[in-house]
Amino acid sequence: MNDVNKSGGHAWNKIPELTLLFWIMKIIATTLGETGGDLLAQTLGVGYGISTIIFFSFFLIMVTAQLLSKKYIPPIYWAVIVATSTAGTTMSDFMDRTLGLGYALGSFILVSILVIILLIWSFTEKSLSVTNIKTFRGEVFYWMAILFSNTLGTALGDFLADDSGLGFGGSALLITCVLIMVVLAYFFTKISRVVLFWIAFVLTRPFGATFGDLLTKSKEKGGLEYGTTGASLILFGLLIGLIIYETIKLKKTRSTLQHGFR
Repeated sequence: MNDVNKSGGHAWNKIPELTLLFWIMKIIATTLGETGGDLLAQTLGVGYGISTIIFFSFFLIMVTAQLLSKKYIPPIYWAVIVATSTAGTTMSDFMDRTLGLGYALGSFILVSILVIILLIWSFTEKSLSVTNIKTFRGEVFYWMAILFSNTLGTALGDFLADDSGLGFGGSALLITCVLIMVVLAYFFTKISRVVLFWIAFVLTRPFGATFGDLLTKSKEKGGLEYGTTGASLILFGLLIGLIIYETIKLKKTRSTLQHGFR
């Protein structure tokens, strides 16, 4: 466990372990961010600009709560992930559509910003660990990278689905193949785990979008026709259930560890 240091003391990590559960929850959370963002910006007609302000304000509130917490608290952590995804969805759409930058240029700008954040993070913290962040500054860099990676994931997914000519099916197949390659590289190569993490983190955003499309699109287009409202409620329910499960599991683990060191 990351929660126990070698001296036998406790140093609760504020970042969850990178297990299969983490990636499932990440896909659900970021997909909820997209359907929730579209619900406010499109279905309710609020618009991308105002929606971005609303969701970015929500992100600032939740990330502040995360930064002030002393240990990993699943409801807070995953609320920040949802917030980065909702803000990222509307930020990407605002750049690509309202400002007219287009998906390709928008993706290039976001890739550049993410790379710059990672380079500064690496230079100042001497580490890009995403499982053992020890400083406040490191955690700030972590959440900046998360925000822009989810925004990039939205823009990249839109580029592949619309501008590349692959369509939703083709882009979903391409992203799935790349993710499989990332998993294989993790187990069978020595490629940097940090590099593989951020590739997977960015790509699971558009990968989850295909799940969102399945829930929201009409039956004529191969979807389940729940719309943005129904899809958001389904995803919210799934995420809440997994957060409750993880919270209970975490409490049991911490209780066992505490008793073990007495």
